[in-house]
Amino acid sequence: MSPASDSQPGPGTGPRGVANPAGPPGPATTPATTLVTTATDPFAAALLGARAAGTLPVIPDIKTRSPKEGDLLAGRDPVAVAAALAAAGAPALSVVTEPAQFGGSLGLLRQVVAATGRPVLRKDFVAGPADIEQTVAAGASALLLICATLGRPKLERLYSLAIEAGLEPLVETHDAAELAWARDLGAGLVGINNRDIAALELDDGTVARTTELAALAPAGAVVVSESGIGTPAEAAAAITAGASAVLVGTAIWRAADPVACYRALAGALPAAAPLAPPGLGPHLGGQP
Repeated sequence: MSPASDSQPGPGTGPRGVANPAGPPGPATTPATTLVTTATDPFAAALLGARAAGTLPVIPDIKTRSPKEGDLLAGRDPVAVAAALAAAGAPALSVVTEPAQFGGSLGLLRQVVAATGRPVLRKDFVAGPADIEQTVAAGASALLLICATLGRPKLERLYSLAIEAGLEPLVETHDAAELAWARDLGAGLVGINNRDIAALELDDGTVARTTELAALAPAGAVVVSESGIGTPAEAAAAITAGASAVLVGTAIWRAADPVACYRALAGALPAAAPLAPPGLGPHLGGQP
């Protein structure tokens, strides 16, 4: 997919984190922010709340098509489906806004935010400050920052700008080196993509990647296992491996009943799963 377009309409909300008063991130070994589980951090707090309530936190991914699967809607209204998933208990949602390959838009993001009342993550190839401004204007709570497409210097800059704009940045990783970047940032919300976004997720990645990498995530971070999850057993495996939540799109959209699919996934929390990520106290970054 192509980078997010500055010409698209955009998302926003109030403060989402506590910015580093010194400004942009300092040396790579110094955490840039401390994120707190309060009303100002609704996306991560919603995931932790679902875990505390005894359900497996599932983030339904609202998208209209994918390069691998083609059309996903089959004539359904994505906003109506999103609202039904929220009513079924989804603690948070994500919306793909990339238009060329995934058929998304910031208009769809705004509609989902308005229709669900849930914290929403914007997923796109975010490339610059204008994308952050658009995300805030559209009402999203969180913003995906993809290590593989940004590179470390730009990641650090956009992470800081997102925090300052009141967004929760979800730092998406795909390997151990990118997880090291997330650790150096002090990221409190980290994604592990089980597929290769550089190949437009056309590969057959599985939850095995989360199993391999989750232990390398920043201590106390809320870890989201993304993509390649199609069954309750796979969702449970991601949690057992150390993920805090799962993000599922295609499986929900391919189901004859998306709400029933969501409920099956949310009901798969392993009995031995901890209530919160290892080392996580009341602060998402595990800091006092």
